Amino acid sequence: MLSHSGSRGAGEAVADYYSALAQSLHPELPAELRHLAWLELDTKPGQEYWQAMQLMGRYAAANHELIHRHILERLGLEALGHVENHHNFAWKEVHDGQELIVHRKGATPAGKGVLGIVPGSMATPAYVVRGKGNPASFCSCSHGAGRVMSCKNAFATLSIDAMHAILKEKGVRLLSGPLDESPEVYKNIEEVMAAQTDLVDILATFEPKIVKMAPEEGARPKWCRSKKPGGRDRRG
Repeated sequence: MLSHSGSRGAGEAVADYYSALAQSLHPELPAELRHLAWLELDTKPGQEYWQAMQLMGRYAAANHELIHRHILERLGLEALGHVENHHNFAWKEVHDGQELIVHRKGATPAGKGVLGIVPGSMATPAYVVRGKGNPASFCSCSHGAGRVMSCKNAFATLSIDAMHAILKEKGVRLLSGPLDESPEVYKNIEEVMAAQTDLVDILATFEPKIVKMAPEEGARPKWCRSKKPGGRDRRG
């Protein structure tokens, strides 16, 4: 079983708050560079942001744990193993003898011997991998196939019927899932894996059979609907 859950919008609120704070502390930056404002880690705001981000990471991990626990309990099964793919996050690490903050947007740790998982899409395989610890990538690899189409473009150009046809052809049962998660919006996962053989070894591959995602925006309860058309909360 593969689950994907973030911090349920709380992480986005944390990021927005401290990004605005950082921008207010660096008025010297021109408008086009304001989004690159920073917080020094040896300051009170910097430490607050670091701790808040760590909390959001633990919250996201707890969401995964509860999802798996509830499903296992209802199936009367026990887990044989567990592999977690933490991504879109920042880590304190030592590289070339220097402590650095490594931010992996669209990437996940792939240190030597570190287990990870690289998913494709609703209709394509996911891969269990073992990191090679390649310093050229700061011991990182792709956290998934990656998108070739934005959520907005997916809603504007794709059709639900075509998505269902793809899933039917692949033998995947879809319980619910939005159009912006159609297999068509993702890169070819086999090509992605072929491009990072210097970063990870593939240990196992598994194909999706049943998919359950958040339903389309209009079908969700009012309390969990995004205020933005086609919007989704950022991952922890």
